[in-house]
Amino acid sequence: MNEYEVKVYEEVEEWKRRLIRRSGMMNRLSKKAQVKINEWIPDKVHEMMTESIKAMVKATLFGSQLTTSKVQAIPLSLAERDELVQKKISVYQKTAIVEGAGTGAGGILLGLADFPLLLTIKMKFLFEAAAIYGFDTKKYEERLFILHVFQLAFSSDEIRKNTLSEIEHWEHRKIELIEMDWRKFQQEYRDYIDLAKLFQLVPGIGAFVGAYANNNLLKILGETAMNAYRLRLLQKAPEQ
Repeated sequence: MNEYEVKVYEEVEEWKRRLIRRSGMMNRLSKKAQVKINEWIPDKVHEMMTESIKAMVKATLFGSQLTTSKVQAIPLSLAERDELVQKKISVYQKTAIVEGAGTGAGGILLGLADFPLLLTIKMKFLFEAAAIYGFDTKKYEERLFILHVFQLAFSSDEIRKNTLSEIEHWEHRKIELIEMDWRKFQQEYRDYIDLAKLFQLVPGIGAFVGAYANNNLLKILGETAMNAYRLRLLQKAPEQ
């Protein structure tokens, strides 16, 4: 292994340690409140929301597949792939900022439109990242991996630990994983972004909040995707 791969391995190990640390008290209290609210929501409503988000995500996956470049066929070093992904993160952050500011400035109606628009931006980025790291997104297991990366970025402590374990052992786990747990997927995602996006609906500050929140969410997703794919490429510790 070269010097850069050794450095990346150490960065990935530190990222994993940060991921499994317990969240702060405010985040834990917010999660408890959201769990309680979810318990009050009738099952039929949960089922409707789950099916709606499932359909939205699958449509986004299909659209992203059609537009993803074929860069995975190009032989690149890990350093070159990382550099390309960093540039993609920057581009998608700027796109998300514009989208968040625009929908935030439009009040409640446009604020509601932010959810599918931002979801599309995130999924498109994940397809681009997968392609850059050399993974074929035409394969079902790679699209399933993308959903796991998404869930890893936007979930609570327990789900995050479980998802990280599945990603770490993906080559074995992918055989067993036939479908996502869509109810868990949508609840974790909604709970994660609810507080971050709540004030986007408030007139006067919505544009600022939307831009700030979207930028931060893409930053989190970008770091998660980079390290998840690095983790797959560096399955064992490089020799010093």
